[in-house]
Amino acid sequence: MPRQADPVVETPAGAVRGVRDGSGERFRALPYAAAPVGAGRFAAPAPHPGWSGVRDGSRPSPTAPQPARDFGRLDMAPYFGPGWVPGAEYLTVDVRTPAADGGRRPVMVFVHGGGFVTGSNRAALYGGGAFARDDVVLVTVNYRLGVPGFLDLAGAPANRGLLDVLAALRWVQGAVAAFGGDPGNVTVFGQSAGATLVGALLATPEAGGLFRRAVVQSGNGCGAFTPEQAQRVTAAVAAALGVEPTVEAFAPVPDERFVAVLPALAGLDLRTGTATDPLAGLSPFSLVLPVQPADALADGPARDVDLLIGTTTEEGRLYLVPQGGLESTTDADLLAVAARVHADPEAALAVQRAARPDATPGELRSAVLGRALFEAGTTRLAQAHARLSGGRTHRYSFGYRSTAVGGRLGAAHTVELPFVFDVADEPWLHGDTGLLGPDPAPAGLAARVHGAWVAFAGTGDPGWAAYDPRRPVVEAFGG
Repeated sequence: MPRQADPVVETPAGAVRGVRDGSGERFRALPYAAAPVGAGRFAAPAPHPGWSGVRDGSRPSPTAPQPARDFGRLDMAPYFGPGWVPGAEYLTVDVRTPAADGGRRPVMVFVHGGGFVTGSNRAALYGGGAFARDDVVLVTVNYRLGVPGFLDLAGAPANRGLLDVLAALRWVQGAVAAFGGDPGNVTVFGQSAGATLVGALLATPEAGGLFRRAVVQSGNGCGAFTPEQAQRVTAAVAAALGVEPTVEAFAPVPDERFVAVLPALAGLDLRTGTATDPLAGLSPFSLVLPVQPADALADGPARDVDLLIGTTTEEGRLYLVPQGGLESTTDADLLAVAARVHADPEAALAVQRAARPDATPGELRSAVLGRALFEAGTTRLAQAHARLSGGRTHRYSFGYRSTAVGGRLGAAHTVELPFVFDVADEPWLHGDTGLLGPDPAPAGLAARVHGAWVAFAGTGDPGWAAYDPRRPVVEAFGG
């Protein structure tokens, strides 16, 4: 039987040729905005000029400038992807579709995590074959990171990485029908920093009409920096570079220097008279907003958007276990972390100790990190959305414990992702240094989690009762 020709799709910017495989069709490196270069790195995303002829959509795009990340004894390459792959045209999306046939399938748009400084849609976890298999069109997004994406700079629009995601969603509205997707049934979902961006979209007026549903996986509805905190970061970056904190001064600085300056920001104290550090010192970049998204949902499309939201049960272990921090944490280390994220750290630790009287300092530190980084902001966002939307909120908790790093990783941050993308049986996720550890994934868990996400994208109902602050139903996975 002769091989079918590779699929070609006409988009508003030009024609693109993809590849066909066992999961359907895949189109890679599709630009949704012009390449950000020079001063354009600090501007709002501009329209792509388009192309003539048929563009090759078989190869992945470059990635945003970013540093390498080391998680000690844990192999996080499936999560972070290849790191920085240089090239100007990285404001791109990949599309996975059952068939570019003009069908009207649910569309899911994924926004990756990585602490606002790393990650890309090239990560192995996000291949998306299972979504195409289940008749969903998956779009994965690259966006600006670090200094170009999130540094608050005089003369530049704030939150440029968020503006990139908005531009990608506008691209989806104009182009996804040609890939077999329904632009009227778009779910935007993200994890970690990507989930925090999705939460912000719910409070962003310009996001109205761009998506119908949202999934916030281990994000933080209260994770934005205040303008005062952002200015501390800006001053530190400008000082490290030896330039004035303006677009004009930053425009000629090469991306290599923006990446190289990041270690100088480690440990920057962002506590102010009115705010603690919402990222506990783990990243010098976040959204910059005068009001947290959880407190500003009425300003955006949240009222009309279905929301699926949750966390893992041991989020903070990712930041301690692979580096040996669970065992080495002292009482002084514990107090220092609590002081970053609580106005009254001693009182906060007293609550944690009362709830876990036998916990070690490392276990308490993990709990403090998990609550501050993800759980508190998730609860606040879920409650605010439930009050505003009236029955359109669903909440989950993911408790399956990875056996990685000698069985200690547990239900840490990121452990739910292989189950959402239904790749939990892949060998590259297993072994003692693999995200899921040496034990096989439990039978049926990936099908259940992935199936809930697909059902939610299709109908707004993941399969359990809606969340109400007065009746807080939380669906438990694997715990």
